[in-house]
Amino acid sequence: MKTLQFRQAIAEAMSEEMRQDETIYLMGEEVAEYNGAYKASKGMLDEFGPERVLDTPISELGFAGIGVGSTMTGNRPIIEFMTFNFALVGIDQIINNAAKIRQMSGGQFPCPIVFRGPTGSAGQLGATHSQAFESWYANCPGLKVVVPSNPADAKGLLKASIRDDDPVIFMESEQMYGDKGEVPEGDDFIIPLGVADIKRAGTDVTIVSFGKIIKEAYKAADELEKEGISCEIIDLRTVKPLDYEAILTSVKKTNRLVILEEAWPFGNVATEITFHVQAHAFDYLDAPIQKINTADTPAPYSPVLLKEWMPNSDDVVNAVKKVLYK
Repeated sequence: MKTLQFRQAIAEAMSEEMRQDETIYLMGEEVAEYNGAYKASKGMLDEFGPERVLDTPISELGFAGIGVGSTMTGNRPIIEFMTFNFALVGIDQIINNAAKIRQMSGGQFPCPIVFRGPTGSAGQLGATHSQAFESWYANCPGLKVVVPSNPADAKGLLKASIRDDDPVIFMESEQMYGDKGEVPEGDDFIIPLGVADIKRAGTDVTIVSFGKIIKEAYKAADELEKEGISCEIIDLRTVKPLDYEAILTSVKKTNRLVILEEAWPFGNVATEITFHVQAHAFDYLDAPIQKINTADTPAPYSPVLLKEWMPNSDDVVNAVKKVLYK
């Protein structure tokens, strides 16, 4: 084990895979000469050269399309968006080409491509730079959606994503790139996609979350433990495919469910989980499911309003007490 920052885990995962497979390359804005907008590709240009680490113009539609097209000639590209807010410019290539090439070609063209970059709010960046699109991409058949919450998961999941023969949306966070954590060493450290992880075992309530917002669940669980309330925290890690079984198993044990997600409240990942649990574990529930989301507005710039807009540990504490009727 070694201690790495989140950004270092991302760079290490990409570099290890690129050393083993010459068909893998990295392309995006500022990934080469500048070592990445968030230094998540530091040193990669020096090691792999300008033919495999490529800076692009500010043209997401263009380089997303180049990446998708290159999979048809045997490449396995990693396409970095400076933020997934900018991926909206290239979403036609992701939804209408990457997600559909395999089916529309009758299986002749797999599309092994990873689109990666930050998701959600990174503070006071305004409404157009603070959006979470996990449920948007998860809604589209043909795409896999991964949202790690710590350096170890980031490395293991990214390596699995790069090796996957289907397109993967790999979503990070500007506010996590400096986070440090223990990461297993070795080229073969892989975390399979579609497998959730119980980050904290508990008996009284299940809290499901993913990405950087899960930190608020950890804070809430620490506070609730002081009151004798035991929280089980599940980190989804992969939004699509979703590990329904892990959630159902936990709910059947705790009989209560709170879902914490940094997303608008209508039609999100929490909504899908809520439906699935009531359909398959209704008799085990001792209280209605509670889901915690952002306010149903664009993200405000004002720090005071942003604090109210974003879910926090107090919201989790209140939701847990609600399902426990306290």
